[in-house]
Amino acid sequence: MNLNVDMEHHRGILIVRLSGELDHHTADMVRMQMDEAIQRRQSEHLVLSLKDLQFMDSSGLGVILGRYKLIKNKGGKMVVCDVNAPVYRLLEMSGLFKIMPIYENEGTALSGLEVVS
Repeated sequence: MNLNVDMEHHRGILIVRLSGELDHHTADMVRMQMDEAIQRRQSEHLVLSLKDLQFMDSSGLGVILGRYKLIKNKGGKMVVCDVNAPVYRLLEMSGLFKIMPIYENEGTALSGLEVVS
């Protein structure tokens, strides 16, 4: 299985929806697409929606942490939403939720970010 990346901009917030598998085969492509979108649109914040992400390995964690650092260095915030149980467990074990908030869905994630915008 491969990975689909859907991106949308909403008031300075980049929304990235991932579906499929984020692993060592797809991590570089995702990283490049996200970096380009962040730079091109001058996105201040990032919402990462993982609703349809079936699998993620440590390469995927690296992509997420790298984008977190990029957004944070620009003074923005990154949040995760719509995480299914297996991916949630990996993110939780990695300690990601200690540095990045998780929301139930895109709507609550956007509401949470617009408060800090």
